[in-house]
Parts: sequence; C-alpha cells; structure tokens
Amino acid sequence: MTERFTGSFTQQEPIPDEGIAAANRVMQTGRLHRYNTSGDEIAETALLEEEFAAATGAKYCLAVASGGYAMTTALRASGVKHGDKVLTNAFTLAPVPGAIAAVGGVPVFVGVTEDLVIDLDDLAAKLDQASVLLLSHMRGHICDMERLMAMCDAAGVDVIEDCAHTMGAAWNGVPSGRWGRFGCYSTQTYKHINSGEGGFLICDGAEDMARAIMLSGSYMLFEAHRAAPPVATFAKIKYETPNISGRMDNLRAAILRPQLRKLKEQGVRWNARYRVLEEGLAGTPGLRLIPRPEREQFVASSFQFLLLDWDKEAVNAVVDRCAACGVELKWFGGAEPKGFTSRYDSWRYAQSEPMPASDRILAGIIDMRLPLTFSVEDCALIARIIRAEVGAVYQSQVAAQ
Repeated sequence: MTERFTGSFTQQEPIPDEGIAAANRVMQTGRLHRYNTSGDEIAETALLEEEFAAATGAKYCLAVASGGYAMTTALRASGVKHGDKVLTNAFTLAPVPGAIAAVGGVPVFVGVTEDLVIDLDDLAAKLDQASVLLLSHMRGHICDMERLMAMCDAAGVDVIEDCAHTMGAAWNGVPSGRWGRFGCYSTQTYKHINSGEGGFLICDGAEDMARAIMLSGSYMLFEAHRAAPPVATFAKIKYETPNISGRMDNLRAAILRPQLRKLKEQGVRWNARYRVLEEGLAGTPGLRLIPRPEREQFVASSFQFLLLDWDKEAVNAVVDRCAACGVELKWFGGAEPKGFTSRYDSWRYAQSEPMPASDRILAGIIDMRLPLTFSVEDCALIARIIRAEVGAVYQSQVAAQ
C-alpha cells in the first residue's frame, strides 16, 4: 500500500512562551518603536543587536526590517552606485538580484556547481568585472570560503555574505557572515529564527556600520545603539547619509531574543532530521545527494537533491507523484517562476548571458522545506515516499529506452 505523509510543510513551531511574554510586555507599554524608550530603559531591539553580535563574534550589528533590506543597506554602505556591476550567484532567490537592482546595480551571475555552491572557476573568470560580490549561501550550502576569500582579496573585490539560510552555520569554524565585509541575515518565517519578517546586518568596520545605522533611519538617535561604533564615527557620516528607513521594531526583537538563545539546540534538531532524510535516500537510482564537506558546519532548514539530466516531464512526474503522497517538492528548473523558486534567466530586470553548465544543474534541483514540526519518524517516512516515487519514474524511463 502506498504510504502518505499528512504533515504541513509550512507549519513552524510556536514562538517560545518567553518570547510571547516579552512581546506582551512591549505591547502593554505601547513602545514598539526602537527609539521610543523612557529614562534608562534599553530597547529590546538594542539588546537583540548586542546579543546577535556576541553570537556571531562581530563588533557591530544592526537589526532591520528584512534580509533584503540588510543586503541593500550593505551594498549602499559598500559604495555600490547606479550602473555598478555586482557579482552574485546564478542559483539564488529573487531578493538577492532584487537587492542589487534596488541600488541601481547590475547583477553579473556566476555559475553553480553540482554541490549547489558558487562555481569558483567561473567566479575567477569574472572577478575583473566588479568590485563587489554578493555571495548567496543558497539553501545553506557553503563553498570553500578560504579559496573564495583569497581570490576576492587578491582581486580587490569586497564580499557581502547573504546568510539567510546559514544563521548558526560555519565554514572551518568561522561563522557564516564573518568572512566578508558584511554579513546579512533573515528572520522571515521560514528561516532559523522567526519574526515573520526581519533581518540583521553585521560587520567589523566602524564607518561601514555608522553608514548602515544612518541608512536604516536612526534620526540622529544612534547613541541609543549598543552594538554600534563610537559616537565620534558618525560626526561626518550623519550629514551625508540618506535616511532609507528599515528599522526592526521592539515587538519583533522581543520574540527573537529567546529564539536566538536556542539556536544551537535547534540546529542539532534540524541536522538530525536532515541526516535521516539523507540516509533514507542514499543509493536511490537516478538521485544525487549533495555532499556536505567536513569543513562545513551547516544548519539544515531545508533539503535538496538532484535529478541530474532528467527530462522535464520525468521531473514533473516525480513532483506530482510525491505531492499526491503529501510530500511537497519544489523544482528550480521550471521556465516560469513559481512560488519561491525562480531562475537567473527569469529576472528580466537583470540581463544575463546563457550559462549552459549551470542550466543543466538548475534543471535538476529539487528543494524541500524541513520545518522542526517534523519528527525524525516523519522524515524517515518522507524519505521512503521520495525514494519510491523517484524509483518508479526512473524505472519507467529505463524501460522506455
């Protein structure tokens, strides 16, 4: 009898009781705006920034309205201007090229490898085209960061890390977001900590963070920040930096603080579920798992595999058959954007050259959410369903040849 999964791929865990209580306290005061404090009161947002900086080892942190806003702010603070080219991944989500377009930049797409990371050989060939790389650690896969940084440093290219899928992750012991000039994070519902929308920007550069704080709309209230550079840093910057409001509020900060404290524990739970899926799908004919290097300390909130060189009808058959069994898979190979999935050549505001090697890989990428509301047993069931449906379609292809 065909097995069926009945869980929800969009159901997250509830906000911790501690976060709900803190949010209620904020609402009872009515002081939701981060700068609306009284006396010696410290805003929840300022405390959250201090705690996130400590968690990542960064000198400075700014809490903002979204991960996309964090990236646009990092690009502006890095000096990207209208018409400037910015290198970025071909395999990513729309907010990444969207951030480049928002500051008037022009994305230059870099290929993806079968390990779902940026193609460093393709990057090497394009490094002379731009002075900034907006690097997306897409779906939590981290490339060889030592090699990437050596290449970018030698070429004089600043790196901005999009860590929307790698909060709490690291490469060779160095936290994601701590390799480049800026690290950008998201706290959108499907990320590692959840405030519906929100994000962080971290860096070690005093002037970089002063610009970011002014851009976020500090209204000359930058002294209220705690994870910020010395006040003297703002002396000139405060006059020449526009206000492009994108602050986080105290309500979101209140529900994030207890989640941040549990991040390591949650990472262990996510990875346990990931490993069950990985084990259950190992050796499935026609299915390629994504290797996880020893130097990569990942935090899995999603799962990917490749149906490499399958025709689109067969891929769609797998997606449809799994959906009929309650397992929701997303395909990055579709010609039309659908839901959260889209391709570099579907973003018409960003011109691109054909990338046949990357197109081959994108055509085989299957993506699946992995919420912590799934149990380990749920993940074993999901793996059995995927294995069975991939196997059935694969066998039909073999028989037709």
